[in-house]
Amino acid sequence: MIKFRYICLTVATAAIISLSACNSTPTAENPSAPAANSNPQATEAVSQNNHSGHGGKAKVNINTAILSELDKFEAKLGIPALSNKIQANRPYANSEDLVTKKVITQEQFDQIKDQVTIQEVVLTGEAKDVDYMTKLGLMKGHLFVAQELLDQNQPKQAEPHIGHPVEEIYVDVEDQLSDRKVKEFKTTLVSLQDLVKSKPKDAKVKTDFTSSMQAVDGAIAALPADQRSKPGFVLQTINGLLDAANSEYGAAIADGKVTAPIEYQDSRGFVLYADELYKGISSQVAQQNPEAHKAIEVSMVELIKVWPSAIPPAKAVKTPNDVTKLVKTIEQNSQKVIDSTTQAKQ
Repeated sequence: MIKFRYICLTVATAAIISLSACNSTPTAENPSAPAANSNPQATEAVSQNNHSGHGGKAKVNINTAILSELDKFEAKLGIPALSNKIQANRPYANSEDLVTKKVITQEQFDQIKDQVTIQEVVLTGEAKDVDYMTKLGLMKGHLFVAQELLDQNQPKQAEPHIGHPVEEIYVDVEDQLSDRKVKEFKTTLVSLQDLVKSKPKDAKVKTDFTSSMQAVDGAIAALPADQRSKPGFVLQTINGLLDAANSEYGAAIADGKVTAPIEYQDSRGFVLYADELYKGISSQVAQQNPEAHKAIEVSMVELIKVWPSAIPPAKAVKTPNDVTKLVKTIEQNSQKVIDSTTQAKQ
């Protein structure tokens, strides 16, 4: 069974837009709902400057997060299949239900309680655009690694990564695609997935793959061109992708070995696309903040080395902690660039 792994709307928001500020103030709640600690559907409205707290850790909605986000807890606590167990015991009336329902122990909960929530986040302003771009970036990452695997004549390994965009992500961008007048392309993705499953050697696979990638690129192009070229906007997207890659890599590694190839491959795809995005703005960043640019560039080079190929190596190149440090360095220096851009506008 293919595990759903994607940073859903509820939790990706905080991870992505936490780069631009550090205050947390709910601006709207469902007035007819009970108190947040007893209502799984409690909602927090988030705008560009009003969001979940920053501290390097975005809160994860255990009622709605898909497995890739829950993998953070699995990696941190070292409990195999914890993501599935959390998902199987939904819904949760409050965060402490993880203990009440015997999903984890009190001691384990104490290690992650600051990262757990049952609140849903609603996006507005630039944060909504960053979230949209990041979701499409995740699609691109999946397709990147799928293409590599197809080129290496590994259709069975490629198929899950073709499936992930349509099975995990599309539903969370569907409304935005409509709002932005982007033509539906779910059919295109499903057609490609079915073809790779049934006739992986068919010449049409290449054509359908090109059409799928062009469809995602077309959806990205719905964002204004000047916005897609702004370092601050792109860096927020990059950090959303790297946050996802970091979670996936942590879930892929055990005892210094790659024990979950799909997660390893997911994370590779996300990093490859993040690197491509950074190359598109690197000259601007270098002009704005040479020191931050150098730190990001060096860390990105080291990060790429972690995934030497789409087929996992027998031994992990770096530990999950090593990868986390590189990702944090990129995030911290990205924040310097974002802050300087914000100050320049004031």
